[in-house]
Amino acid sequence: MDFELKYMQRCLQLAHYGGGFVAPNPMVGAVLVCDNKIIGEGYHQRFGDAHAEPNAINSVLNKELLKKSTMYVNLEPCSFYGKTPPCADLIVRHGIPRVVIGTLDPNPKVSGRGVEILRKAGIEVICGILEVECRELNKRFFIFQEQKRPYVLLKWAQTQDGFIDRVRTDSSQAPLQISNKITKQLTHKMRSENQSILVSTNTVVLDNPSLTVRNWSGKNPIRIAIDRQGRIPTDYHIFDGIVPTIVFTDIIKSNQKNVEFESIKFDKNILQTILQKLVEKNIHSVLVEGGAKLLNNFIESGLWDEANVEVSNQKVEVGISAPNISLLPIKATTIENHEWLFFKNPKEISIS
Repeated sequence: MDFELKYMQRCLQLAHYGGGFVAPNPMVGAVLVCDNKIIGEGYHQRFGDAHAEPNAINSVLNKELLKKSTMYVNLEPCSFYGKTPPCADLIVRHGIPRVVIGTLDPNPKVSGRGVEILRKAGIEVICGILEVECRELNKRFFIFQEQKRPYVLLKWAQTQDGFIDRVRTDSSQAPLQISNKITKQLTHKMRSENQSILVSTNTVVLDNPSLTVRNWSGKNPIRIAIDRQGRIPTDYHIFDGIVPTIVFTDIIKSNQKNVEFESIKFDKNILQTILQKLVEKNIHSVLVEGGAKLLNNFIESGLWDEANVEVSNQKVEVGISAPNISLLPIKATTIENHEWLFFKNPKEISIS
């Protein structure tokens, strides 16, 4: 069993390389082993490109070895034609006699069907190796498929005395600099790992943020802003057309290059409405970066999965109060004299 774990861990390691590039697809790695020796490896590199299984098979120089090999893969091989052919059929065609799977695919188009194709072809299939770790890797994908909602992550930085910014009235006043060089990189890493990023009207109006990935390697998230009354100036970064952008508003506006205006009701269920709209757009995850009121609304509504809170050693004594989570962090890390606190919501979320 130890060797099964070792090869599945390698699958997870390979799968991570696709992080930030494959969404809304899951991250998948595959390893081919013959006579206890790895003869081929592959991972899903970009959305729309070949999956992990064909990449692993194509990396094997002597294809005859496939007929006495085991394939390890962290997610059940797909069983339907999408942007690529079914991986389960490919495994059968190459005569691979044994497949070890980390976890079944929660997508109703696949779930169990990939395994069924393999077993009907006489292939030995083992499931559930490092299943918890395999689900954790693709938690956004699993939540979207099983609960029909995006995975919601909250992120903010605050001072030691509990403020996220100084009090500002217009964009000419610079925001309070809280994050250090390393934590800025980690924030951009988080952006690359999520399909979308959501901010409030005031955050955009006061900061004119780009909301892109600049200090990390990865794909820019879809930018989402709330702008009920059309207050965001038209020359701001969010309207530059460089990154797909969605603006939720209460007024009717025509779409422009790479910017979609979505008219919604601004009632007590606005957060549920926004999350449901993201489901309709096949957006699996959303990183909420501010401002304080929006973050608090998500917390008070219970509509969040995890929160990452950076706490600096600064004290400013007056300013905009940070959001409040009445839970203890499940993990804390020190980064260049800053604390990075990680919270998980213990309650199940529903947006229906």
